[in-house]
Amino acid sequence: MPDILCLGEPMLEFNQQPTGPDGRSLYLEGHGGDTSNAAIAAARSGADAGMIAQMGDDRPGRSFAELWAMEGVDTATVRTDPEAPTGIYFVTHSEKGHDFTFYRKGSAASRMRVQDVPEAAIRQARILHLSGISLGISDSACDAAFHAIQVARQAGVTVSFDTNLRLRLWPLRRASACIHTAVGMADMAFPSLDDAKLLTGLAEPEAIADFYLKLCPLVLLKLGEEGLLVATREARARIPGFKVEAVDATGAGDTLAGAFMARAVAGDDTWKAARYANAAAALSTTGYGAVAPIPSAAAVHAFLEAQGEAQGEGHGA
Repeated sequence: MPDILCLGEPMLEFNQQPTGPDGRSLYLEGHGGDTSNAAIAAARSGADAGMIAQMGDDRPGRSFAELWAMEGVDTATVRTDPEAPTGIYFVTHSEKGHDFTFYRKGSAASRMRVQDVPEAAIRQARILHLSGISLGISDSACDAAFHAIQVARQAGVTVSFDTNLRLRLWPLRRASACIHTAVGMADMAFPSLDDAKLLTGLAEPEAIADFYLKLCPLVLLKLGEEGLLVATREARARIPGFKVEAVDATGAGDTLAGAFMARAVAGDDTWKAARYANAAAALSTTGYGAVAPIPSAAAVHAFLEAQGEAQGEGHGA
C-alpha cells in the first residue's frame, strides 16, 4: 500500500485563461481537489502516494482515473458511486487574485460514510492527509474523515491536516470547531495565513503559530508570497518566498503539503523538507491550473540549486 494516503474530494477544474481577441473568456479543463493535488505533488516528488475518494461513474470521474494512473497515484481505495456525480469548479482571475465557483452539492465524494473508510489501507500507510474540505463537504464525509483520523492514530500513522477553509461549505463557527478538532488530532498542520486569521481571530503569524502549536506539534503556516513559517514546540524559522513569475496560485498550498510529505517520508528533516516544499509551491504558481504546473522532483532540485542559499522575496505558498 502507499506510504501517503490522501482523503478528500477530487473535482474537475475549468480555469479561466487570458481573454481572447474576441473578448470572450476561455477556460482550460484540468483537475483539482486539494487532497488529490497533494497526492499528485507527493508522487511527482518521488513518494508512493494514493487516494481515498469516491467518484461518479461519469466522464470527470473516469478522467481522474486516467490522471492518477498516469501520475502513479494508487487508486486501490477509490470507489465509484454510480448514483452521484463528480464535482466540478471554475477558477476566475482578477487583480484581487483567483476566485472559485464550486458545483459539488450531492457529489459522490460528499456521500462518503464511516463504513466506506478503508481501515486496513490506512493502518498500512505512513501518513494520512486530509483537509478542512474533506470535513466540510457533508456531515457524513465529516464523520468518515474523523473516523479515518482515529484509525490512523490508533495504528501510529502520522496524520497531516491542511485547514483549507471554504466558507461556502459551512458556517465559520462550525468550520472552526471541526477544523481545530482535527488539527488537535494531527501530527502536522498546514494552515494558510488567510484561513488562520478567520479561524483564530488572530492577525500576526507568530501568534497564529503559537495558537496552533497548542494543538499540534508541527505547524507549517503558509504566508503566500512571503513564504512559510515553520514552527515546532522547540524551534521555529521563516522560509522566505522565492521570486518567480507567478500567474496562478491555484493549488500552491496543496503542492506544498504534498511535497513536504514526500520529503518527510524520504527522510529529510523538517527544515530541509520545508525549504523543498516552499520551492515546489513557488514553481506551481508559474502555470495555470492546479495540477499541470506541479513540478517534478528534478525541477525542484534544479531550482534550489540555481537559487543557492539566497532566497528572494517572492511567491511561496
